[in-house]
Amino acid sequence: MNLIPNTPRITPELVAEHGLKPDEYQRFIALIGREPSLTELGIVSAMWNEHCSYKSSKVWLRTLPTTGPRVIQGPGENAGVVDIGDGLAAVFKMESHNHPSFIEPYQGAATGVGGILRDVFTMGARPIAALNALRFGNCHHPRTRHLLAGVVAGIGGYGNSFGVPTVGGSVGFHSRYNGNILVNAMAVGLARTDEIFYAAASGVGRAIVYLGSKTGRDGIHGATMASAEFGADAEEKRPTVQVGDPFAEKLLLEACLEIMKAGCVVSIQDMGAAGLTSSAVEMGAKGGLGIELDLDAVPCRETGMTAYEMMLSESQERMLMVLAPGKEAEAEAIFRKWGLDFAIIGHTTDTLRFVVKHKGLVEADLPIKDLGDQAPEYYRPHTDPQPRPVIAAKDVPDTVSLADALEQLVMSPDLCSKRWIWEQYDHLILGNTVQKPGGDAAVIRVEDGPKALALTTDVTPRYCEADPFEGGKQAVAEAWRNLTAVGATPIAVTDNLNFGNPERPEIMGQFVGCVKGIGAACEALDFPVVSGNVSLYNETNGKAILPTPTIGGVGLIEDLAKSMTLAFKAAGEAIYVVGKTEGWLGASAYLFTVCDREEGAPPPVDLVAEKRNGDFVRSLIHQELVTAVHDVSDGGLLVALAEMAMAGNMGASLDRPHGIPAHAFWFGEDQARYVIVAAHGQGPELVRRAEAAGVPLMKIGKTGGDRLALPGERSIFVETLRDRNETWLPIYMGASA
Repeated sequence: MNLIPNTPRITPELVAEHGLKPDEYQRFIALIGREPSLTELGIVSAMWNEHCSYKSSKVWLRTLPTTGPRVIQGPGENAGVVDIGDGLAAVFKMESHNHPSFIEPYQGAATGVGGILRDVFTMGARPIAALNALRFGNCHHPRTRHLLAGVVAGIGGYGNSFGVPTVGGSVGFHSRYNGNILVNAMAVGLARTDEIFYAAASGVGRAIVYLGSKTGRDGIHGATMASAEFGADAEEKRPTVQVGDPFAEKLLLEACLEIMKAGCVVSIQDMGAAGLTSSAVEMGAKGGLGIELDLDAVPCRETGMTAYEMMLSESQERMLMVLAPGKEAEAEAIFRKWGLDFAIIGHTTDTLRFVVKHKGLVEADLPIKDLGDQAPEYYRPHTDPQPRPVIAAKDVPDTVSLADALEQLVMSPDLCSKRWIWEQYDHLILGNTVQKPGGDAAVIRVEDGPKALALTTDVTPRYCEADPFEGGKQAVAEAWRNLTAVGATPIAVTDNLNFGNPERPEIMGQFVGCVKGIGAACEALDFPVVSGNVSLYNETNGKAILPTPTIGGVGLIEDLAKSMTLAFKAAGEAIYVVGKTEGWLGASAYLFTVCDREEGAPPPVDLVAEKRNGDFVRSLIHQELVTAVHDVSDGGLLVALAEMAMAGNMGASLDRPHGIPAHAFWFGEDQARYVIVAAHGQGPELVRRAEAAGVPLMKIGKTGGDRLALPGERSIFVETLRDRNETWLPIYMGASA
């Protein structure tokens, strides 16, 4: 082996700059039996960082339920795949682009969208929808407006230009995100079940082909930057943020699907985090093969790029493929037709070595499987958070009227309308969006119907902070309810687990608790995890974000005609609450927004009740016994009713049982609940079915009029609610200079 001499010399300072701890570097030295070259140091820093190796989390991720009768591909590939019948599969995943979006919000968010779209079409699927989950700092923080505006523009700029509808998401604000915002992007695609493509290389001596855009110096050390917390130098990391080109990605999509259809592709891998390094290593390691690359053949857009720079660049819109023998010319013709770079940059070997050559010299020669298999794996110490006391309704004074409290809640940053955001996204392109943003879940028609997919992203960070286990359960249950509320059968989830520094036992305790809760809920609800992402070190100067394990849920609607919305449809229809109401105010939106308090245990999640109540509601929808359905979540019953009234431009007269204080009944956040509206004359039938199923059901009013009318309260006009709800965010954003 004629390995290039080391320049510069590998020093402890250089190792630390690459994010490797001294013991990890010694582990690498023992693995290869010598001092590495600079390029080899860069390669291992990319492969062994948190973002790529999951070294702090994989011991816990293995405990999640990942299989089921519909699961074709679970975690471990570019995206998860589930069977939706008729020879079709839904392909989906969610990933984070948190650190880049804080440094450069437009490009950070844009390239987050681009990366997740590539994960989906790398599997052979055509993307049909995008979603997101966003968290920003306190609305009074001086950077929040700038970050929000840039992130929204980046998501819209990339998705709209690429041509995929952005159909749903969630947005929240809290001071704990002041120094570290969250941008989680989800994409969903459709593929034939017999035309799924995977990353594992096969066959010795086959051509390895570089496809797409040219390589530049943008994004170098992007994965390493994502595996460390921020300090005072966050702004200096701007060069590690990638630059996206959605029009090039659209060409890449079409070229990839065409080359797949032509039978040219043996395996394919997106060049995402750690770029050429991770894509090449993963393809070889998964296939049990060696990889040899000649970087002289890599298309570069900048002159004088070194092997180190090419291997670590995270330039966007690039793919790596192993081609079928004899298909090189046909594949090249397809890519040239689409105006994209096509270059044979190496071949597969039987050596199980990862060899990188540049200008006639060997820049790296490493054991390919050991790069992944021998990566550090930590069972980090963790401490469980102290349980918070349960807060009784009597300990939360009702200092404002119900009407005033409702108006405060619907115009709060978390609960106000996000129309200002989603109207910047093209949510109708491709013509299959049946339910647009603003409801419980987006609904996308599958081809010409009658099937549809329901999609949602959900998490309640304040619950996860108060009790990680219950918060993890609730994030899954909330996704389950949102899908159920539109008439979908929940079939699988993807997740994006956002936490602080796992080397701190209290943060690792949050992670462990949330994962255990997610696992328990997914098991009980037959809702397997098929893909996902872990984003750790989300903190600045030692201050961590709220634990935010975002759940992306996918459900199947067999017949679009049987789907449901939340809007009141007609006057005089009876309104019922499904599920038990006890008035739980701990960790609630009411406590936070109206009382300015963050305390108390969150509502417990009864998974048996969740499944029973959800199955009951879905049966009512499918048998057309209800005209409107909405799950009860943030803000409790009265906020849910207000959202239904605003959506339908219709009020309701409401009542409540005695025995529960009014503010606790209307704003408590007890779980496993839905508001349903009975079709005319179907109330008695709903009561009979609920009794037979053992489901708590309570009538609380009827639809009609132009206001929400509560006994002893001033009227709450729907028009006033809408004005409060719709105007807060545009006014807030319009105030930015």
